Order: sequence, then structure tokens, then C-alpha cells
Amino acid sequence: MKHLLQIAVGLSLLVSLPVLALGNAEVGQGKAAICAACHGPDGNSVVPNWPKLAGQHADYIERHVVLIKSGERAVPEMTGIVMALSDQDIADIAAYYSSQATAAGLADEALVATGERLYRAGIAEKDVPACMSCHGPAGEGNPLAGYPSLAGQHSVYSEKMLSGFRAGTMWGDDDANSKIMTDVANRLTDDEIKAVASYIQGLHSAE
Repeated sequence: MKHLLQIAVGLSLLVSLPVLALGNAEVGQGKAAICAACHGPDGNSVVPNWPKLAGQHADYIERHVVLIKSGERAVPEMTGIVMALSDQDIADIAAYYSSQATAAGLADEALVATGERLYRAGIAEKDVPACMSCHGPAGEGNPLAGYPSLAGQHSVYSEKMLSGFRAGTMWGDDDANSKIMTDVANRLTDDEIKAVASYIQGLHSAE
């Protein structure tokens, strides 16, 4: 596990993040109206298939909208929408959602023990690192390394993402962050994914 963590940290330092535009949250509030039907007016989506964006790091939101726009991340329901957005539009929308507070979620009590153990300690015998080593003890993420905030995210969405990573989903052939996740998720069972996704839903970020 220690070796895997060293690789993960090393890879994250090698990630060359694009130079992103400086966003204006106030301007972004109006522009975000196009996103509200799925993600909610304040970024707290009510449909669990669609991720909460409230409180997410602006650079992370911006980067992934750019990936979707370029076709490197396949999200068919968003493709037509993002193609009409300029780089400044994307930056402003990202800044707005980042400035909003994430609505608290609840974990399934039956899954808390397993989910917490996996999130905080990993699974040593399977070389699965603790989720908090990258995403923080309260799910706050690490914006400098490109690791997203997870606190309060819908368990349905987190399950979908982890299952996708396990199936080999990556954001481009040389994306270090998604490569880390495909390696980790490949060692998780369906039950482990379900438990940690539920635990994440119940996390409350300190930010």
C-alpha cells in the first residue's frame, strides 16, 4: 500500500494542469442557469445520477467541462450544452458553483463501518490506499493536486464513477489522476464500492 501511495503522489506532481481562465462567481450565477435543470440552481442536484457541484474546486469543475467539450470525457447529455460555452463562460460558472455550500448528505448506517474503514484506512491486503490520503479526512479534496472534493456527493453518482474507473474509464490516455483511480477501483468489489460511496455521501467537509 505504501508503494502505491508513493506512486500516486509522484504521478500527481507530474500532472501538467492547463492554464485556466480566472472566473467571476457573480457573473457565473447568471450563466449557470443553463446548468440548473440537472445540477440545481446552487449546484446541489436533487437527482442522484447528476453530481453535486456546490463547493467543488473551481479548477476541477473547469477542467472537466473542458474535457467534456474536447471529447476526452464522454458525457453525452452535456456535450451539446458545453459546446456553446466559451472558456470564460466555463470559468465563471465554475467559480459560481465553487462558491456555493454543499448540502449535507446521509450515509446508510448499515454501510458506515465498512465505508469508513475503506475511506480512512484502505485495504492493506489488497494494496488499496485510504481514500482520505488524496481526498482529505473530511472529503475536502486537494485542489493543487487536482483531487476533487467528495464530501456529501450522491452515493449513486460516486458508485457510478468508481464502477466506471474499475472498467477502465480515463480522461485521456495520459491523465495521471484518472489512472490512479482506475488502478485503485480495480481492486474494489461491488460491495466495497457501495459502502465507500455511501460513506462519502455522509461526509461533511470542514470547508
